[in-house]
Amino acid sequence: IMNAFGLIQIGLILSCTTTISSLQCNHLALQQRKVVENSLRLLDKMGKKFPQQCLREKTSFRFPKQVLHPRQKETVGVAIEEIFQHIFYIFSQNLTLAAWDGTALDQFQNGLYRQIEQLEACVIKKHTHQCPSKEVSRLKLKKYFQKIDCFLKDKQHNLCSWEISRAEMRRCLQLIDKVTRKL
Repeated sequence: IMNAFGLIQIGLILSCTTTISSLQCNHLALQQRKVVENSLRLLDKMGKKFPQQCLREKTSFRFPKQVLHPRQKETVGVAIEEIFQHIFYIFSQNLTLAAWDGTALDQFQNGLYRQIEQLEACVIKKHTHQCPSKEVSRLKLKKYFQKIDCFLKDKQHNLCSWEISRAEMRRCLQLIDKVTRKL
């Protein structure tokens, strides 16, 4: 399903050619909206309608919404970067039973990867110090995504666990979209 070599090549090319200007950082919210819209479209394209047989396995992971509502724009940027990294990690593992469109999945992963790089460059550029609220957000997000990861492992990455996780990632991206529209 996933061409690891191709992903590595893309990563190398991006890391060699990525020069982030302050102009790009200034338009980050707009870029994020486009990435999120594209990611949502690709999530829909990856799979078909949610399988009825998976409804009884649905679980609540409880996304920590407060991480996207702090007072500082920068803290939201850090949280969004963290969310993208976790989503990228989840969608980079054991996808054999997911039965998704491989091209859409690759495009989804590549879009997330590019956005993570841009966010890292802008967030690092602006903030070199750590603040307690960022750490609290990171820990809450880590705990949330660990629940999803454990769920996938407990279900042995079966079709329903992937479909439930895909629906959950859709919810995450919709929350990011809502927040970036307000920034």
